[in-house]
Amino acid sequence: QLKLVESGGDSVQPGGSLRLSCAASYSGLTLDKYVIGWFRQAPGKEREGVSCLSSSGGVTNSADSVKGRFTTSRDDDKITVYLQMNSLKVEDTAVYYCAADPLGILDPVRCTLQETDFGSWGQGTQVTVSS
Repeated sequence: QLKLVESGGDSVQPGGSLRLSCAASYSGLTLDKYVIGWFRQAPGKEREGVSCLSSSGGVTNSADSVKGRFTTSRDDDKITVYLQMNSLKVEDTAVYYCAADPLGILDPVRCTLQETDFGSWGQGTQVTVSS
């Protein structure tokens, strides 16, 4: 089963930027057969969908709370998916997870933020925004 690894979490001040990375734990495995989603869970809150990228790499979708600030992209080798986070706010503090939806192999423009669509998850990386 596909296993994912996130990295890039850190502590930053409000208004700062971070870039999170997501890759398969098996080195060199490409992610172009999957929809890749980014989710986050803040203390005491339910996990929520943040952003997704279609298997084709051409379709993205983001939650209203991060639109205009967060973008999802993929490297040319299709090995790593990134979540670029700009203009960070205190309320962005959470553990961030990436996850893979295998239906991306059937639909290259599928891009979902529905948590139950994703079967493979990373362990999460902590993002803390505070002054």
